[in-house]
Amino acid sequence: MQATLLPPRQPHLCAPLTSNRDLGSCLVANIPLRELLATELNRAGFQLVEPNEATERTLRIPIDNWIELGALLLLGRNPASACLCSEEGDVFAWKGSTDPAECEQRIVTSARCFEIKYPWDLLRMNEEVLSMVDETSLLGEISPLATIHGSVRVASGSRILPGTVIEGPVVIGPNSQIGPNAYLRGHTSIGANCFVGNGAEIKNSIIYNNTYISRQCYVGDSIVATHVTFGAGTATENHRHDGRHHVSMIRGNAVNTRRIKLGAIVGDGVCTGVNTSIEAGVKIGIARTTTPGSYVKQDLL
Repeated sequence: MQATLLPPRQPHLCAPLTSNRDLGSCLVANIPLRELLATELNRAGFQLVEPNEATERTLRIPIDNWIELGALLLLGRNPASACLCSEEGDVFAWKGSTDPAECEQRIVTSARCFEIKYPWDLLRMNEEVLSMVDETSLLGEISPLATIHGSVRVASGSRILPGTVIEGPVVIGPNSQIGPNAYLRGHTSIGANCFVGNGAEIKNSIIYNNTYISRQCYVGDSIVATHVTFGAGTATENHRHDGRHHVSMIRGNAVNTRRIKLGAIVGDGVCTGVNTSIEAGVKIGIARTTTPGSYVKQDLL
């Protein structure tokens, strides 16, 4: 079977992550999204072709979709022109036409498929991908005084210092330093050349390459882009007292994230002053800064 990856439909909604990169370059489990999807399709036996090489039998998959493999194979084996969609009508993939609206059949799936429309959808995808990590690979330098549980991958050149606790699934890229006394919790990916300082805690988050998380920081359910510096004691709020879903502002509109826990979405080159607190669901744009003791209660884009 053939498949082709199509451009995202509304990449601007994932700002600030897509303010200076395309969605396909955003990291999931330390892998660019486009590369991750292409690898998964190849493993499933699909031949990837360019959009201009697609035929009527080619599966057309927008890159901003996460599709369970079984649902995709169901579409591929269908002999007719068809589109794969959710019970709510969201279209995930199609074949037989360049326009899914022209397909003869609609295949409705209840599988775990979803659109990557907003930044927090990348968090969900990171959770899905890391949940499939079922083995530990420790290629870096691990202190005998560090504690590691679950599936954890540490790339070569990285150092896990004494007192650090890591509860997988967690992946850590090359040449990063974690600790001492840091605490990493599951569904967290940390990129290459990162620093996580003494007493810092990171939980269920995506940390891009070349980012510095200082001592005593808390980063929960957040995405922190590249070349970011979090000053000591910086904390992301991630839980509402009333237990309701978080709401985040997208282009002036309040959007229900459908997430009980959501931290911050931080763009490239951001620097926070010591003891900065960031309200849940806040987005901070490229190269923005905060002063020591700041409370960020709305987007800084």
